Amino acid sequence: MQVRARETHRRNEMEPQHKSAHRFGVPRYSTVKLLVALGLLFVFTPFIEDLPRGDLIEALLLTLVMVSSVLAVGARRRHLIIALVLVIPAAVGKWINHLRPDLLPPEVFLIATVVFFGFVLSHLLRFIVRAPQVNMEVLCAGVAGFLMLGLLWTPVYLLVARLDQGAFTTPAGSALNGFNAFYFSFITLCTVGYGDIMPVSKIARMLAVTEAITGLFYMAVLISRLVSVYSSAKPAAENDNTRWKRHTTQRAMGPRSNIRGGPRA
Repeated sequence: MQVRARETHRRNEMEPQHKSAHRFGVPRYSTVKLLVALGLLFVFTPFIEDLPRGDLIEALLLTLVMVSSVLAVGARRRHLIIALVLVIPAAVGKWINHLRPDLLPPEVFLIATVVFFGFVLSHLLRFIVRAPQVNMEVLCAGVAGFLMLGLLWTPVYLLVARLDQGAFTTPAGSALNGFNAFYFSFITLCTVGYGDIMPVSKIARMLAVTEAITGLFYMAVLISRLVSVYSSAKPAAENDNTRWKRHTTQRAMGPRSNIRGGPRA
C-alpha cells in the first residue's frame, strides 16, 4: 500500500509538469509540420527564381512558412494574438510588394518580416529550453529554429542592400536579390564563407560577424541543452522502472514469511 501510494503521488507530481509544459509553449501545431514547410521553401527556392512565375511561387511558400509559424507558437491565446498582429504586416506587405510594388516601400515588408521571425525564433527557443524531455517535437523545434535564424537574417541583408547599393559585392556585379541574400545568410550562419558574395560596408560586415557568432552560440546552447535534458531524464526513468519492478515482485511473492514459517503480522 505504501508503494502504491508513492506511485500515485509521483504521478500526481508529474501531471502538473506536463500541463505546465503545454502552457509554456508546446505547440498546438506540430513543429514537424513547421519543419516540413521550411524544407519546402529550402528545396524549391533555388529553382523557382528563374521560372516565369517564380516570384509568385516564392511568395506562396513564404506565406506557408509564416502561417505554419503562427500555428506552431500559438499554444496560448496571448501568444497567438501577438503572432497574428506581427504576421499580418509581413504577409500583407509581401503580397503588396509582389502585386503592386508601387503602393508600399519594400522596407516595410522587410522590417515586419524580421520582427515576426524573431518572435517565432524566441518561442521555439523557449520551448526547447523548458522541455522536460527530448522527443521528436523538441528535435524538430531545434532544427526549425536554426533554419528560422537563417531566414531572419535574409531580410536584414536585403534591407541593408537597398539602403546602400555598395554594401555587398556579387560575382556578376548585380544587386543583392532574394536568393543571393538567402544564400549569403546561410553560408554566413554556417561560417562557410566561399567569398563569392562579400560584405563591403562596415554595417554589412558587422551584421555578418553577428550572424556567424549567433549561429555558433545557437548550436552550442542547443546541443548542451539537449544533452542535459536527455542525461537527467534517463536516470529518472531507470529509477522509476526499478521501483516498479520491485513493487511488482513484492506483489507477486505475497506477504513475506519469517524463518519458522507463517506470515509476519
